[in-house]
Amino acid sequence: MGRRRGVMSEEFKEELAKELGFYDTVQREGWGGIKSRDAGNMVKRAIEMAQERSKS
Repeated sequence: MGRRRGVMSEEFKEELAKELGFYDTVQREGWGGIKSRDAGNMVKRAIEMAQERSKS
C-alpha cells in the first residue's frame, strides 16, 4: 500500500504549528522532526476548528 495523500494543506499545517509553538522545529527538521505529541495536538486542534466552523 502506498502512502495516503495528506488531508490538510501545507499552509494549514504551518498555521497550526505556529499556533501550537513548534513551527521552528518544522523549519529546522521538517515534519518528521516533530514529536508525536505535537502531531496529535495538531490533529486535535484541526478537529476543534472544524467543529467550530460547522456550528456557524
